[in-house]
Amino acid sequence: MHFISTAGPPESTVSIMADETDAQEPTERSKEPERLTQIRFDDFPIPTEILAGLKDLGNVYCTPIQAEILPLALANKDVVCLARTGSGKTAAFLVPLFAGVLSTPDRRTDIPFALIVAPTQDLCLRIHEEAKSLGRYTGLELAMVVRGQDDQERGLAFHQNAPIVIGTPGGVIDFYKKGLLKTEGIKFLVIDEAERLFTQRLAGDMRYILRKLPHSRERVSILFSGTLSYRVLAVTYDFMNLPDFVTTTPDQVRTNDIDQSLFHVASEEKLRLLLGLLQRETWKRALVFVSAREEVDFLTQKLMDNGLPAEGVIEGLPQNKRRNLMARFKGGKIKILVTTDDVARGIHVEDITLVVNYRLPQDGETFIRRLGRVTLPGRAISFASEGDAFFLEPIEQKLGYKIPVLWPQDDWFKEDQARATLSEIEESPAQPAKKPLKERREGIPFLTGKKVVFSSEPGGVFGLAVQPKASPNSEPGRPQKRKKRHRSRPRKQKAASKRPSEAIDTTGEA
Repeated sequence: MHFISTAGPPESTVSIMADETDAQEPTERSKEPERLTQIRFDDFPIPTEILAGLKDLGNVYCTPIQAEILPLALANKDVVCLARTGSGKTAAFLVPLFAGVLSTPDRRTDIPFALIVAPTQDLCLRIHEEAKSLGRYTGLELAMVVRGQDDQERGLAFHQNAPIVIGTPGGVIDFYKKGLLKTEGIKFLVIDEAERLFTQRLAGDMRYILRKLPHSRERVSILFSGTLSYRVLAVTYDFMNLPDFVTTTPDQVRTNDIDQSLFHVASEEKLRLLLGLLQRETWKRALVFVSAREEVDFLTQKLMDNGLPAEGVIEGLPQNKRRNLMARFKGGKIKILVTTDDVARGIHVEDITLVVNYRLPQDGETFIRRLGRVTLPGRAISFASEGDAFFLEPIEQKLGYKIPVLWPQDDWFKEDQARATLSEIEESPAQPAKKPLKERREGIPFLTGKKVVFSSEPGGVFGLAVQPKASPNSEPGRPQKRKKRHRSRPRKQKAASKRPSEAIDTTGEA
């Protein structure tokens, strides 16, 4: 895995967003004027090196969230922002972060200046790639710290003292305890997707990290969250310096412009209906959402067995494999990606014209986030089975309307070819019957040196019996006669020696 890079001239491995901007034709999503404001990036005091990187990525005008955050963060104020994925928040914190590093020439070069904490390795990788593209003209180095790196990788990651560190909570703590990550020089902190970082499982790790940083008055802190739970609010008051709260209108995924359909279908029929709909619908790229990693593996294999170009994306996928997979997806070799909500946050690909909710999410916010992956005009299909139909109510409350219901016709279902192949195997001519156990002798070696075989003869224990040793003079393959066991006769009792006084007088004398 590549853990350190110099944000120098453009390379072949740039972020997914950059590749899409350069390689593909403009789509309806990129043409939407509602997503952008009339505020330009060069209206702010941003160094020219950063503006050049923004221009290369096609970013001239700010999104609403960027227009709100940039004036605050560039003025060294703490910010708490309620924003969803895909709203431009990554550039909203990378621009002031790069500006802060470049505007502090007297900073210590032997310790990091900025720290970005994200919940998963996949998200850290995406931030790393976007930072590499955005800061390509700054000459600043980037380091990514995650758990599981060996000592050589650790040394490589911090050999040149990268000023910007991106990591997961576990990776940051691991490197800190090893003495490889110094936190006393952190002047810029970014917490991304705080609603996932401050869950019951990770809240302790995050508070540990925050206590190792300089005081909140000595650094700039930016926090992004999809929801403002009580845990997130507590952190903003305990570890931030009077932050400004920014709540953007949900840049609403224009759900009314997405052709949606809801199918009430039994769990065992969902695969057949999905196969039929993928054959009936017109789509360029499809994103299929499930709820667990095991379902990703199962559904991906089923789609591939039925001749569909599908791949599964799971959390923890090695960086080189993930890049190769995404390149194949963008190149059209893969048409369908099966994934979960957590992993999908790191996928940014245009021309996804179909989203399938194979499993409904448990809340409306996640459902809307899924719809945001569709390039307008697009199509969204949702399955409601007996296991997740009760999630419909909160989803439709969030949407503000009922999802149109379609009742599939019988010919919309397509048989699972993998199952058909299995049926053909089962219906093939029967194989010759195997010999009964009595005639089979499959030896099983035991530690005792004896040989035990399967047997149906009396005396076997659970079908096992000890195999008698073959006579050296016996012919191979010929059943051996059992040797008769001769019991040893009891020994005759020896005549007891008699004492002289007890001897019998045969003479008859007194």
